[in-house]
Amino acid sequence: MVRAIFHTPSGDRREIDAQCGVSLMESAKAASVEGIDADCGGSMVCGTCHIHVSPEWLERLPAPEDMEATILDCVPDPHPQARLSCQIVVTPEMDGIEVIVPTAQR
Repeated sequence: MVRAIFHTPSGDRREIDAQCGVSLMESAKAASVEGIDADCGGSMVCGTCHIHVSPEWLERLPAPEDMEATILDCVPDPHPQARLSCQIVVTPEMDGIEVIVPTAQR
C-alpha cells in the first residue's frame, strides 16, 4: 500500500492507502473519496474520475495516452495538470502522491 493524499471539493484533506497494481481511481472509490464519481468504472469514456496532480508528481507519471488526452479536453474547466485517475496505476514509487479533486466532474 502507498499513501495517496486527495484534496476534495469541500476542502477536506483525505489520506488513503492506495493498493499497488490497481488504478488510483479504484483505491479512491474503495475509500469513498468525495468527488471521484467514476461513472464508467474505469473504461476511460466519461472523465468523471479526473484529478489535478500536483506539479512535483505530474512529472513523475507517464504521459497520458492520446485517448486520455482527448477525454481530458472535454472535462469541465480543463486544467494542464489534469489526469484521469483510472489511468494512473499505483506503484510503490508513488508513496505520498498528492492530488486535487476538482469541484465539477461533469
